[in-house]
Amino acid sequence: MPFNELGLSDKVLSAVTDAGYTEPTPIQAQAIPHVLARRDVLGLAQTGTGKTAAFVLPMLTLLEQGRARARMPRTLILEPTRELAAQVEENFVKYGKNHKLNVALLIGGVSFGDQDSKLLRGVDVLIATPGRLLDHVERGRLLLSGIEILVIDEADRMLDMGFIPDIERVCKLVPFTRQTLFFSATMPPEIQRLVSQFLSNPVQIEASRPSSTAANITQLLVACGREDHEKRDKLRDLIRGAENLQNGIIFCNRKRDVGVVHKSLQRHGFNVVALHGDMDQRSRMQALEQFRTGEATLLVASDVAARGLDIPAVSHVFNYDTPHHAEDYIHRIGRTGRAGRSGAAFTIVTHADVKSLAAIEKLIGNPIEWMNGQTLGDAPPREARSSSRGGERGGERGGERGEQRRGARPARRREERPQDERGHSERSHSHREEAPVAVASNVEELPRGNRPPRRERASAAPAPVETGPRPAPRAPVNPTTARRPQAERPHNDEPADTSHLPAFLLRPVKIKAG
Repeated sequence: MPFNELGLSDKVLSAVTDAGYTEPTPIQAQAIPHVLARRDVLGLAQTGTGKTAAFVLPMLTLLEQGRARARMPRTLILEPTRELAAQVEENFVKYGKNHKLNVALLIGGVSFGDQDSKLLRGVDVLIATPGRLLDHVERGRLLLSGIEILVIDEADRMLDMGFIPDIERVCKLVPFTRQTLFFSATMPPEIQRLVSQFLSNPVQIEASRPSSTAANITQLLVACGREDHEKRDKLRDLIRGAENLQNGIIFCNRKRDVGVVHKSLQRHGFNVVALHGDMDQRSRMQALEQFRTGEATLLVASDVAARGLDIPAVSHVFNYDTPHHAEDYIHRIGRTGRAGRSGAAFTIVTHADVKSLAAIEKLIGNPIEWMNGQTLGDAPPREARSSSRGGERGGERGGERGEQRRGARPARRREERPQDERGHSERSHSHREEAPVAVASNVEELPRGNRPPRRERASAAPAPVETGPRPAPRAPVNPTTARRPQAERPHNDEPADTSHLPAFLLRPVKIKAG
């Protein structure tokens, strides 16, 4: 079915033709007629199938009639990340070049003043992240009572990022009569609850099985027994040995690892840029633009780049870390093989990633092939890492001497300490039964300067215990004498030193006669 049979306006069809598209994708062919009919839509399709155009094209047709008012946008599109929001804005600019629509972007990293000035002029299409949108609402600079169409894109990513309470709040602020469009690649139970609460009799469209991967993506697992420098070595080998590598995205689980891998690849001569959530908006957009234009061949990123980014020519995806959530694996490898192209996805797996790998294979319903048939059983386990690494680096860190200290010393101790029938050391028995207690007076017999060294004293036989008469005990103190007042105690003829007493205590005390 061509685009001209979907009910789109002539202006939209002209822009689509200029963009070079003739046939819609399955999700577009099924969703566009229902959106034009003002029905609530729940669209489920794997990433890279054109979900963005599935709601952008019919929205442009519907917005040809009407006019926006100040601080009251007509449509609202919620995106989980700044990059996705900026990408949707680019789609409106590309397909809406024949329309005179005001499009505003509310994301973090941009001053409130510039965004507020756009809202004051009136906005037909408002694209925002939930946090910045609610900031404008709380400041009283934005009213959502005029929303006609509400679009929630990448709803499962909203769930992962903790935006569901914000989504519920936004849905209560918009009119009850609005049209709601939900688009997502996966459908967890929490999203299903949100759909049943805020969508009215929606049309559910499944262009492909939820949580499935594209058939044109070659998926391979790469076994790696170590988790530090070995993973970076393995990553560089994969990049150098990849066939038909035009560009590639390297995904890491943590932002710290993004910086480590980025610097490591730079030191080894790779043309690479980094992208993660802690970067400022200008740096993020600059890195993404360098990768899109081909100025940078590799992009090291966190999961902020795993959802919805439309970079059609990505040939390879490298999972430096196996994703903790199985749904993230589908979104990561979906960055390649887009628009019918072929792609390749490599995932480095360590012994700590066994559970995550099992969850991924259970979600996609198929086992993933191991590269060259080498599984984790062929990689050294984590327990053997320290000993093997010490042997390999014996010249650098004293690995051989360390092995001698760790191996020879316990054997020598076992030889010097024969055991009895019960397994106890004979030395420990003799020490407890025969070792006499040393008397402190024996130590004083030898002058301090003539004492033997500590080791010789410890190995020498203990001195015999003296058996002479014990010294007489000290006479007990008379408690009566000890408790006498100071005036009654016997004292010598020397005067007491009273220099430390203040003067008022030395004044004589007058006692009245009774």
